[in-house]
Amino acid sequence: MTEKDALEQTPGDQVSDQFGLRILATTDLHMHLLSHNYYTDQPDATTGLVRTATLIRRARAEAQAAGHGVLLVDNGDSLQGTPMGEIAVDHDTRPHPMMQAFAELGYDAVGLGNHDFDFGPDVLTRILRDAPCPALCSNLTDLPNGVQPTARRRFALPDGSGHITVGLLSVLPPQTLNWNAHHMAGRFIIEDMVDATRRTAAALKKDGCDLVVVLAHTGLETDCNKIAAENAGIGIAALDDVDAVVTGHTHLHLPGPAHAGLDGVDAERGLVHGTAVVMPGYAGSHLGLIDLTLERQGTGWRVRSSTVALRAVAATGPDGRIHPNVLPDPALNDALAPLHCETRKVLQTPVGRAERRLHSYFTLFGPDHGLALVASAQAHAMAPFIAAAGLGDLPILSAAAPCKFGARSGPGVYTDVPKGPITLRHISDLNVFVDEIRVLRVTFAEVLEWLEMSASLFLALPRQGTDLPLLPDDVAGYNFDVLHGLRYRIDPTQPARYNPEGDIIAPDARRVRDVTFNGSPVRPEDPALVVANSYRAGGGGQFRMAMNAPALTTDPIEVFDAVRAYVEAAPEWPRYRPPWRFSDLPGVSVLVETGAGAGGLLDDIDTFQPEDLGLRPDGFRRLRLHL
Repeated sequence: MTEKDALEQTPGDQVSDQFGLRILATTDLHMHLLSHNYYTDQPDATTGLVRTATLIRRARAEAQAAGHGVLLVDNGDSLQGTPMGEIAVDHDTRPHPMMQAFAELGYDAVGLGNHDFDFGPDVLTRILRDAPCPALCSNLTDLPNGVQPTARRRFALPDGSGHITVGLLSVLPPQTLNWNAHHMAGRFIIEDMVDATRRTAAALKKDGCDLVVVLAHTGLETDCNKIAAENAGIGIAALDDVDAVVTGHTHLHLPGPAHAGLDGVDAERGLVHGTAVVMPGYAGSHLGLIDLTLERQGTGWRVRSSTVALRAVAATGPDGRIHPNVLPDPALNDALAPLHCETRKVLQTPVGRAERRLHSYFTLFGPDHGLALVASAQAHAMAPFIAAAGLGDLPILSAAAPCKFGARSGPGVYTDVPKGPITLRHISDLNVFVDEIRVLRVTFAEVLEWLEMSASLFLALPRQGTDLPLLPDDVAGYNFDVLHGLRYRIDPTQPARYNPEGDIIAPDARRVRDVTFNGSPVRPEDPALVVANSYRAGGGGQFRMAMNAPALTTDPIEVFDAVRAYVEAAPEWPRYRPPWRFSDLPGVSVLVETGAGAGGLLDDIDTFQPEDLGLRPDGFRRLRLHL
């Protein structure tokens, strides 16, 4: 697709030395097109592009009535995240529903995020055949068909004396190569995001662009200047040739308190080193707005002032209930209705039975039977390949981390599969990502480091204290691997051995204790096999011990397919014993948050003598646990 370079006539009575430009932005839609939770098969007023669309049309009309130009962009990770995304790919739905939505709403450009490669670059090319606007990625070499490095958008001045040219570029995390190594290894190179933005923005300005807008599929962290940083938004906003930035990837919000206190960030106003930056949440929950006032400077233009804001599709009342701010857009809702109905129909396909309720309400501090089922299914799927390699006598472990654990995703984002008949909807609820399975050859020394990296998730606790926080507010639960097949304890009074970047920060610290396999203590020098998903095997979450481990040759099997086959085979469900527990800390109580649905399940964690402290205003249920 060629770059969009059309003139837009803008009515109004602006003088020719000033111009107003409104940037409307979505990010991390993750195929949340309808306001519907396909895992619970219930409406969800907090998500869905059909609701964001109402905000888009309203915000566009406001700007056009004022004589301002409007630029509508998406910042990546739009194509994967709900069962509708998998069904659209499997059925080769054309046009792809996300492209259909982008066309209906008149998007000017879309950037690519890491999850847009989850189905592979060939499928991405197929999806983008129907893209109604440029699809951008500026730090990826050998771009797939349908992707281009930059785009331009021109806006005519009201008096007809000329135009303003906006240059657009897009970057995504270099770690995408590792997270999707099975699709991308050896085919692509991804440049550091700050370096690529510096180079590309300068080229756009040199080529006549008056200002540069960056679609940066990355978050904001203080340590943003290290090579190949995953969250480089602060470094990008500091560049001289960058005039506005749309960020994302971390599913947080800016403006808002989530980024308060970061160096160079005015979290209340949405400014980073003085540059307008917006981050519009996740799943269509918010529309991001950047309003720029441009003024003529010599033969060009510069940003005189900016205002950054978020508009939410729904609000949570003091009673914890959700109150929609807008209704779904009728035109988009009707256009997507056929695939919505098809998705619900497919998800009703029966698969098998569950012997007990499978939920993740306690997954970060207690038992998770659903996670154990995924781990068993992974190991079962890989058993023939392990046997064929003559390695069946080695200890076999299966690593699994929760997909749905609340936190930044919200109080309704937990796995909850009822006892009884299981359908494809429930299988999807057990594993929401598109990952393949790997078998890694390791030593138990590496296994111990793997466990320490997972245990670093917890906040450090004193040996005496009450009502202490156990987990950070933005806990990355998808990096809490439980290694099934082992038995071990975690002592959170010890310092974390690793930081989130995978660096050892406390060399003498050991939180993981008493690790046994089949009742015997493990020996660090002994070999073992770990079955894990492709995200972890590629170093996802900075688990370097996994990324550096050699893998057995196996057929490509996705975790979803393995779980489905395992349940369909109606195996005798293994007796479940939680692989880990906390060390006894009789003088310590902690506070944790979980979903509202956990209220009737506290017997599952009776060893903690749990106390239900009720629902918080944000919808989470607070518990007091005695360690």
